[in-house]
Amino acid sequence: MSGHRLRVLVTVASRHGATAEIGAEIARTLSTCDRGRAAGLVAVAVPVQQHPDPAGFDAVVLGSAVYAGRWLEPAREYAATHASLLRTRRVWLFSSGPIGDPPFPPDVPHDVEPLTGLTGARGHGLFPGRLDKARLTFGERAMVTAMRAPVGDFRDWPAVAAWAEGVADALSSPAAVQA
Repeated sequence: MSGHRLRVLVTVASRHGATAEIGAEIARTLSTCDRGRAAGLVAVAVPVQQHPDPAGFDAVVLGSAVYAGRWLEPAREYAATHASLLRTRRVWLFSSGPIGDPPFPPDVPHDVEPLTGLTGARGHGLFPGRLDKARLTFGERAMVTAMRAPVGDFRDWPAVAAWAEGVADALSSPAAVQA
């Protein structure tokens, strides 16, 4: 196994860019954290809408923005389309969506449990998101106003990095390398 660099696909469904930025940070951290560098992890972030083929990767991190308690359709479709292959890889899921301080809603999105079963995911991260009214459609702005949703960037970059480091630890452990 020496010389083999573990390739990790980070693929994300993002409506207004905030979740894509979280995915990019996860990929960067996987490649640059101490455990990731020591294990030779190479992570790339690709939008799920580009339909990246997971076959060329040793592990996959699949993430989605969450709206009304649900993952975006392109992420759910990606999981369903590639389920049989994903079950042969090491997979983690993450969701981005709660906003405010404390983050609301605090509960895990409805899709996480079925998607975990479908993909065989080893874990799930839930991260606060960003709500920027300037990036919303007219209908989304009306809904946000009616809900009195808090506006701002609530992403917790240290939490994202810590979660990615945990994934790097799991991927670089001796048991994981033999798997």
